[in-house]
Formats: sequence, structure tokens, C-alpha cells
Amino acid sequence: MSHYRYHVFFCTNQREAGSACCNNHGAQSVRDYAKQRIKALKLDSNSQGVRINTAGCLDRCDEGPVIVVYPAGVWYTYVDKEDIDEIIEEHLRNGRIVERLKI
Repeated sequence: MSHYRYHVFFCTNQREAGSACCNNHGAQSVRDYAKQRIKALKLDSNSQGVRINTAGCLDRCDEGPVIVVYPAGVWYTYVDKEDIDEIIEEHLRNGRIVERLKI
């Protein structure tokens, strides 16, 4: 049994010399946004159990930016904060995978 209902890892890796990486797409600021939204929605409480974390390279740079949601191990890509809002609402609040963003 997982300690959290959902544990979300945002790749925020920055590679050298312009190589493909998630942070080239503003991953750190989007991760910060997601963490703030989870707190504002009170989904970080023990009863809801959503945890947002930073990850180093998740080795899917060409599909990035990427996040992975555990315990099911669902991988997503995103373009903007609206995509993150959809993942929060559909997957993290309602338990429905967002197929259009899944990789």
C-alpha cells in the first residue's frame, strides 16, 4: 500500500548544450504550479494524499516534458498549465486517466 493516494514526479532535468530535456519546456515552474494547485485544492491532506515531487532525468526526454503518477505508473506529457489542471481534476481528483496526454 502506497503512503500517498497519488505520488506525482515531475522531471525537471536540465541537460547541457541544448539537448532535449524537460526543463527546456519550463518543467520546474509547471511543477511549482502543480504543487500550489494541489495545496489550494487541499488534495495534499492525509485524506486525499497527493504528493508532488521533483525528479531528475526520467529518461523520456524526446517525449517531454513528462510526469509519472504512481502507484499505477501512468506517464503523461503536457504543454501548459491547462494540461496540468486537467490531470489534477481528472486523474488526481476523480481517478480517471487523461488519455489524450498519456504517453
